[in-house]
Amino acid sequence: MAASTDRRRREPEEERLYRQRQLAATCRLFARAGFDEGAGGHVTARDPLHPDHFWVNAFGQHFSHVRVSDLLLVDENGEVVAGEGRVNPAGFVIHSRIHAARPDVVAAAHTHSTHGRAWAALGRLLDPITQDACAFYEDHVVFDDFTGVVLDPGEGTRIAAALGEHKAVILRNHGLLTVGGSVAEAAWWFLAMDRSCQVQLLAEAAGDPKPVDPVAARATAETMGSPEIGRFNFKPLYADITRREPDLLD
Repeated sequence: MAASTDRRRREPEEERLYRQRQLAATCRLFARAGFDEGAGGHVTARDPLHPDHFWVNAFGQHFSHVRVSDLLLVDENGEVVAGEGRVNPAGFVIHSRIHAARPDVVAAAHTHSTHGRAWAALGRLLDPITQDACAFYEDHVVFDDFTGVVLDPGEGTRIAAALGEHKAVILRNHGLLTVGGSVAEAAWWFLAMDRSCQVQLLAEAAGDPKPVDPVAARATAETMGSPEIGRFNFKPLYADITRREPDLLD
């Protein structure tokens, strides 16, 4: 499958705005997908000017209302250094440790999506039962250590360690978390993973789904799970949401 990489080099200020726009668009897309669960959910993007800082949606603001101007810049200590609002404490604990442990990660996404939570309650990896699910084959893990709301920095460190070099982690009894080398990748992997959870739940409720064999699953993952495909799949979603809701760019 051919895909546009959309990886041209940008000046730091231009790259910052690019990431902010994709971050605000991701929040709107997550609202459209039904991932808005009260005040829960957070998406972050590493700041290109200050790599130990990240941009995040404000705690308590509905995903469907997020604009570029609403985003917060947070430092390594959890202090808001740009923007107005509060940071979700659990969001900071998780995302700060992931960004610190993974210099290659530009963005991370976590929400309390319905199908993600349902699958997380099983404490199992996703099976490669569809072409789309193969994107996560041998590239996601289960964090099997739920201790309550993540407010302890130590748990954030354990989540980051469990994630390792993978693109996603299933937080048992909690939900899904995805990462990527761009906001587009992290956002698309979350959308695709939640849908894969839904499909497997439906398939198992209906019968005995037949997995793709490991050789074919691995080959499919090389295409469907590549960063290029993640960015390419996000592109039409971004185009649609910015056309329908252009205020998100304000």
